[in-house]
Amino acid sequence: MEHANEFLEREPVSKLMRMYSVPCIISLLVAALYNIVDQIFIANASYLGSYGNAANTVVFPLTIIALAVAVMIGDGACAHVSILLGMKKQEDAASTVGNAVILSIGASLVITAVYLIFSRAILTMFGGTVNEETCHHAAEYFFWITVGIPFYMFGQTMNPIIRSDGSPRFAMVSTLVGAVFNIIFDPILIFGLKWGMMGAAIATIAGQIITALLALWYLAHMKAVRPGRSSFRLRPDLIKRFLPLGVTSLLSQLSLVAAMAAINNMIRKYGALDPIFSQPQFSQIPMAVVGIVMKFFQIVISIAVGLAAGCIPVTGYNIGAGRKDRARSLFILLLKAEALVGFVALLIVELIPGRLIAIFGAANESVYYTDFAIRSFRIYLCMMVFATVNKGTFIYLQSLGKALESTLISLIREVVFGVGFALLLPLFFGLDGVLYSMPLSDALTFVIAACVISKTLRELAGPRAD
Repeated sequence: MEHANEFLEREPVSKLMRMYSVPCIISLLVAALYNIVDQIFIANASYLGSYGNAANTVVFPLTIIALAVAVMIGDGACAHVSILLGMKKQEDAASTVGNAVILSIGASLVITAVYLIFSRAILTMFGGTVNEETCHHAAEYFFWITVGIPFYMFGQTMNPIIRSDGSPRFAMVSTLVGAVFNIIFDPILIFGLKWGMMGAAIATIAGQIITALLALWYLAHMKAVRPGRSSFRLRPDLIKRFLPLGVTSLLSQLSLVAAMAAINNMIRKYGALDPIFSQPQFSQIPMAVVGIVMKFFQIVISIAVGLAAGCIPVTGYNIGAGRKDRARSLFILLLKAEALVGFVALLIVELIPGRLIAIFGAANESVYYTDFAIRSFRIYLCMMVFATVNKGTFIYLQSLGKALESTLISLIREVVFGVGFALLLPLFFGLDGVLYSMPLSDALTFVIAACVISKTLRELAGPRAD
């Protein structure tokens, strides 16, 4: 049992990448589908429409905050457990898992309490007051989504930990089963029972509970790591080692929150100055549309993150075992795959944006909705190749133990560029400035990422440590 993961040092890296990354991609896509499926059903419910879509956009970044904390704990534990297993330190690996579980539960309860106590102020901060109808729907959706946060965070924390234990397929299936429940309950509660935003949220919570229960079962039946009662005793020395490895995952998610807060408020401000969207009946359109564009972006980034996150157990184990040569080969393969994902996404948004918005109920909306949506897709996502390569680089650095470099680059992209340009460009280009902020941020970040990639490849080209 001690050597359960030794195949990570022997099998071809291309095979290991498929073995770990594909289930990881599916898990992340399914997790993303929770909110996306809600938005699709909401958009196609005539009594909700673009008002419900806008409300979903307001609440979306608030769910990402909970996800950010969960993936920081889970991804950090995953990377640290993988390195410890490569070093044959089973006891510390088990304690890392136990400490991650305790941190996740504690953090989820704190976030839930904060959301419930300060809900009105939080929704206002994220643009929920664009109009009265949107505000009503956002408050209803937010309350019920908040109730499910402890289940959501536990499932998302355990997902990468399960992968580090050598069970990427179980991690995928546990998330998939929850999403299937969500998809089944959404139309029943939204169209059948007419529960509106509450129905969409309850369907989501049902799926999250299923995923959490499956993760709890796996925790009691782990393979390579066997947590005991003592493993759940908090160890600050371990926490200080594994949490920094997940900071990039935290920042990559929190930056999305910061960017969405900036974008939502810029949309509300400059939409009120637009000759079309300043009209009350159209005021929710820009926020609804940008939310939809971000959902497609989330799908693509889920694939990019899944490719890189799937490599974390493989790379961590090989670095722990002194096999830098295999880590280098895997990094090169990852960069090629990330570029391909970005290129395919670019073709889709540039060639068929109309089909994308049709999925989100465009047939029920005005021509202004369609025109703004097509322009948004084509401008906002025109640098997808750079975006996917950047994201893969950030996450791969975590698996090498380069928490500081990964964190600094992520901060520059997500906070300095992402939030900065979202606030600055609308001053000169109005609503279009919001759209220009994303591609400009990705292009400038790639210049930095290219230098880091070159430096990392040179370091991994050093002699093998046997």
